[in-house]
Amino acid sequence: MSEMKYCQGPKCHTYRTKDRIRGPKGAKNYQTRKRTSFYYLGGNACGIYCERDWYEKFGEMAVNHFGRIHEPKRTSASGAWYKHRSWRGYDNNEYYFINDLLGERRPITQEQYRDENFVSP
Repeated sequence: MSEMKYCQGPKCHTYRTKDRIRGPKGAKNYQTRKRTSFYYLGGNACGIYCERDWYEKFGEMAVNHFGRIHEPKRTSASGAWYKHRSWRGYDNNEYYFINDLLGERRPITQEQYRDENFVSP
């Protein structure tokens, strides 16, 4: 069984929903949600509101701590290839590598498209 963990939203306990109510009759309170898995904030927040609350409180500190960029990052034309699938129906698809910077498209097979180790033409 997976370990239970608490939502990391700093205001999670303030949202008044029935699933947050805890305690015996006469001493009820709202508590932070506890679950085995969450789908927001990389698996650390119970919902979009808690994700937003976390970012509003800690986002600036996190960006500064983990590395604020001061110059644009760039991808060269040689590293700009990506796989694409042209949807033309159930069995009538086209698979190819595309490079928007070079304006090129190179056909590949369905097997090459599915191969995660095949990353450039």
